[in-house]
Parts: sequence; C-alpha cells; structure tokens
Amino acid sequence: MDLAIITTKQVMELLLMILAGAACCKLRVFKPADKSVLANLLLYLVVPAMVLDSYMVEFDPATFHNLLLTFGLSAVVLTAGILISAAASRGTPKEKRPLVWFACSFSNAGYMGFPLIRALFGTEGVLYASAFLTVFNILIFTVGTTVLSGQVDAKKIVRSIVTTPCILAVAVGLVIYLCRVPVPGTIAEPVGLVGDMNTPLSMIITGITIASSDLKQLLRNPSLFRTLGVRMLLIPALGLGLFALLGLHGTVPTIVLLLEACPCAAITTMLAIQYRADEELAAGAVVFSTLSSIVILPLYALLLTAVL
Repeated sequence: MDLAIITTKQVMELLLMILAGAACCKLRVFKPADKSVLANLLLYLVVPAMVLDSYMVEFDPATFHNLLLTFGLSAVVLTAGILISAAASRGTPKEKRPLVWFACSFSNAGYMGFPLIRALFGTEGVLYASAFLTVFNILIFTVGTTVLSGQVDAKKIVRSIVTTPCILAVAVGLVIYLCRVPVPGTIAEPVGLVGDMNTPLSMIITGITIASSDLKQLLRNPSLFRTLGVRMLLIPALGLGLFALLGLHGTVPTIVLLLEACPCAAITTMLAIQYRADEELAAGAVVFSTLSSIVILPLYALLLTAVL
C-alpha cells in the first residue's frame, strides 16, 4: 500500500510538471519545434549525467548482485513484451503492424520511468533502472529499428548501440563503480546537479507533446485502442503474473515491472517519421498512453504491493 500511495503522490507531482510544460507551449514560451532541442539536451547530457551519478557510490557486493539481477530480469520481461506485442499486432492492418508492434513493445522508461524510480527508490533505484535502460536501448536499435525499417543494416545497428549516450554512461559508470575509481567532488557535484534536471525536463517535454497534439484527431485512428490496451494493460499484467509465478519479490523486480508498465516510448513518434510509418498513430499512442498512465501506474503499484 505504501508504494501505491507514494507512486500516486509522485505521479501527481509529475502531472503538475507536465501541465507546466503544456502551459508553456500554449502561451508560446516554447514552440512545438523547440521540443527537439530539449529532447536532445535530455538525451545527450541530462540522462547520461544522471546515470553516471548513480554509479558514483561505494561498491557493495549486494548492490552489484542486484545490478546483475536487474540486467537478467530486464532481458526476460522486455523479450516477453516483444513476443506478446508481435502476437497482439497480428490483428491490425499489415501496413500498420510494425508500428503497432513497436509502440506496444517499448515503454517510456527513460522519460517517465526514470523520474518515478528516482523518486521512489533514490540513487540506488536509478542504478538498477540504468541496467534496464541498457537492455532496452540495445533491443530498440537492433530488433526495433529492423522491424520498423524492414531492413537489416548490421553496421548501422552496431553504430547506434555504441554511440547511444545512456549506454556509454553505463559503461563509464561500471568502470568507476567496479574499479572503485575516486571521483573528485568538483566533478561529481556538477554531474549530479545536471542529472537532477531529468525529472522536470522530461515532464516539460511530455507536456509540450500533449499540448501540441490534436487529441480529437488522434482518437480517430482505429488501431490506437488496441495499442493502448496491449501497452498499458496486457503487458504489465502478464509481466506481473510471470514474476509472481517465478517467486520473485523485492526492490529489483518491482523496479523492472514499473519501468515496463510505463506508457509508449517517446521515440516511437520520431522513428515513425524516420521510417515513414503512421505518424498519427505513433503520436496518439504516446500521448494517450501517457495520459492514461496517470491513473494506471498508481493502480499497478498497488497490485505490485499485493502480489510481490
């Protein structure tokens, strides 16, 4: 119950920041086009700084064991989500199927999940969340982009993985953590301060996305509700059932499941544009899954408390 109450409180705080972003967009403080600048700032600076900051802690064997466990459970639950999405997308028109599959498969773990996990579990939670995001990014830039594009480009896939800022931050962070490299305060403190920008910046970007969308038009897409049902209800429910059957309990399974239960990945819209998929469906999936998560995530946290 405590987790559900804290999650509700944190989601409400995130909602206020989303509303602030939406208000800034409506009042022309930001133009919708400015969102890409803020998103790049988040992707290339803020999230890597937050991830790096989470590794600047004293080495602890128990924490390291949990980190390895997070990598393993993340691979399991993300692979399960991909397979469920593949089955669920078969009922959609062939030309929309790759995008529906992608939108169902990948959650908004970076924008929505990281702020929530940090609020609920602190720096240690971010450490485990970074492991999830590493597996997540590898799958997006291998399986995800291959399905959307319909082409396999091994060089491009490898380049995407090794140049992803979050994965690079994890690699550097692991060296610092495992080799117990001392980081001077003059470096650690600025890194931490930049990382602290993640929550408000993520939510402001989300608010701009919602405010700049035609919600009525987005609702007319016939594949939208199937996508929302799979992403927000089916995958989280089956993930919880799988972990319960395996007898998994505690902080790590809870973090992995909360990250997997987040709304559709924000990158869905960008990749839909890049690969000439259904942009309206992509935008609708991101916007309405984000709006629905305001109610669904606290209820899911309540379920996690009862089952795990």
